[in-house]
Formats: sequence, C-alpha cells, structure tokens
Amino acid sequence: MSEYWDIYDENRRKTGKVVERGNYDFKPGEYHIVVTGIILNSKNEILITKRAPYKKFGLMWECNGGSILSGETSLQGILRELKEEIGVEFKEKDAIFLKTVKGGKKYPDFKDLWLFRKDVKKEEITFPDGEAIDYKWVTIDEFMKMYNNEIVPTVDFGIEEYKLALSK
Repeated sequence: MSEYWDIYDENRRKTGKVVERGNYDFKPGEYHIVVTGIILNSKNEILITKRAPYKKFGLMWECNGGSILSGETSLQGILRELKEEIGVEFKEKDAIFLKTVKGGKKYPDFKDLWLFRKDVKKEEITFPDGEAIDYKWVTIDEFMKMYNNEIVPTVDFGIEEYKLALSK
C-alpha cells in the first residue's frame, strides 16, 4: 500500500502538495516530516531495535520512527510508528517533545524527536510490521560506542539530546 506525504516549505508550512513516497523528487526548499521515538526506562537506558535485513540500513540499530503520513500531526505519526514497529501503544499524554532537527540536501526533512518514559516489558514488544527483528536496552555510553558503525546513520540522537531528555 502506498504512503502519501504532505510537502512543507523551509518554514515548515504545508505547501498543499501531497506526494507518493518513493515517487517524488524533492525540489530545493521542500521537506517532509519524520519522527523518532526515544524510549527511556527507569534506569535511563535507551530502547533500540535492529532493522530487518531487507530494509535500507538492514541489520543496523535505531530508535524507532518514520515519516508522518499526509494529514497526520507529528504526534499522531510517532504514536502510529511505535505501534506498527514495536507493538507498543503509547497515549498522547505519554509523549514529551524534545526537539526538531532540520535536514539538508540528502534528507530533506524536519525530524521531530519525541521522548517516552516507560519500562517496556519483553512481552510487550511484538514487531507487528516486520520492520524490526530484535531489540535491546543500552546505556548512553553503549549507544555512543555503537554510533559510527552499528547505529543507522540518519539517527539524530546523541549526548546533547540524551541530556535534554533527562531534563524533561
């Protein structure tokens, strides 16, 4: 099934253009919105998942998320993505907005980072859409050691964002 995205301008205003994922070449100054969920447990460890081998950056680790669909808000998008990818249903009240990272030429997006604090149990993680195949909890030090060769290179989460998350 096709996904459709709203196109935004450099000021994050909708342009009125809706495009099909994979069938559109972004023009300069055009963006879409991507969301990332940072899940921290009570030990302040980060939940990361391993991408399925068929996906771009297959078998690498990441924090879950994806592109929002046409008509969705950033918050609606992250709640949907987490349910689809790891099977965990969060409520709007569980979400804490961290920050937006504006992409560049290679990835023309606004990436919204959302924080969720929950001790997700093993039996809650089900990988319903098959995009992820494994998970683990890591400390920020372990995450940073993995960053250059085991973490998906589009992940915009590091020490600065971790400190921001701890302050929320």
